[in-house]
Order: sequence, then structure tokens, then C-alpha cells
Amino acid sequence: MKWKEWVHVTKLDPDKQLKPGDIDAIAASGTDALMLSGTLNVTQDNLAALLQQVKAYSLPLVMEPADPEAVLMQGIDYVFLPSVMNTTDVQWIIGKHRMWVQEQKHQVPWDRIVPEAYIVLNPDSSVGRVTKSVCNLRPEEVAAYTTLADHYFHFPIVYIEYSGTFGDPDVVKAASDVLDKSILYYGGGINSAEKAAQMSRYADTIVVGNAVYDQGAAVLKATVDAVQ
Repeated sequence: MKWKEWVHVTKLDPDKQLKPGDIDAIAASGTDALMLSGTLNVTQDNLAALLQQVKAYSLPLVMEPADPEAVLMQGIDYVFLPSVMNTTDVQWIIGKHRMWVQEQKHQVPWDRIVPEAYIVLNPDSSVGRVTKSVCNLRPEEVAAYTTLADHYFHFPIVYIEYSGTFGDPDVVKAASDVLDKSILYYGGGINSAEKAAQMSRYADTIVVGNAVYDQGAAVLKATVDAVQ
């Protein structure tokens, strides 16, 4: 599958607004794919509006849902379906997923579904609070979750998520060192070429999101150049 070859993904939040011309600059940056994903205030309507903005470009489109009520399939290449390994609430591991399959009346295009094992590590982030994740994990604890995700649950992606803040490279390295088959994603606080290069030493794929909104599309190109 082509997604296994990606090294840079741009995450776009349906609840945030891009400036005029940003989509053109993002599409020209060299990023491998666009991920439509957010934690708060994501609806079918703002998802559809964002999809309308980006669908004219040739980039692969990924939907990463936070809730069964806001999932788009039409016009989307892949659905990356997260399960949070370090949550204290089972609905974020399997409960939301059961609801979605039931709502879809079991008519799920499984060839386009890619499960993700999320390890959420920023306690102040929206995703950390919403999923009630235990975020103060030591590198060896993250490595243990990673091993379980890879060898026991056979998740194709393990996603280290610091969401809005730059994470600890030693933690990402600990996850990388124990991986066998899973692809390692890293997201959080990548707002420069230097940070992109640092995390790409250990992660197979880096995800850049907030920097696009905070600093503009020019920083995105710098992060792409640093990892490709």
C-alpha cells in the first residue's frame, strides 16, 4: 500500500481556517498526503467543507475520525482509525469503533481502513483530556505499549502523539527500537526543519499540523525538505 512509503503527512483540522492560497502552497510543498483530523468540534459539515477545499489536488487524502458521528468515506483514499493504547476509557480502544461498524451496518470498506495504535503523551492537549490518557509515561513504558501494538495487536501504524508540543526524542527512539513490522508515526510540535529532521531519525513518518496554521505554509515546505 502506498501509505507505507510516506515520510511526511500534513494534518488539517476541520475546525480551523486556512488563509487564502494556503491550500495551493500546501499541495506544492512536497508533502506525501493530507490527513483530515481534529479532536474538538469536528462535524460532517466542516469535514465536507475541508474536503471540498482539498479534493482538487492530486495528494492522497486520509480521514482520521475522532468520533463515529463525523466520518467521511466518499472522496477519501484511506481511513486511519485510531485506538488509544494508554487511555483509561475503553471506548477509545474499541467502543467508538463498535459504534461505527454498527452504524455502517457492517458495510465497511476494509481495504481502505488502516488501524492506528495511538500513544498520547501531552496531558494538556485536547486529545489527551478527551481520551483520559495517562501521559506521564517513561520511555520503557512507551516501548512496552509499542511492542504490544506491534506484536500482540498487529497494528500497522504506531502513532506517538504529543499534539501541540514537541516531544522527547528519547521516547520516540525507545518506540522505534522495539518496532518490527509497524510503521512509526510521530506528531507534535514540528514547526521547523530542525525538529522535523530530529524526529525523522526515529519515526518513519512525521505529521505536521499546527505549524501550518500558526506559521503559514512556508514552514511546511521546510519540514518536507528536511525529511525527504
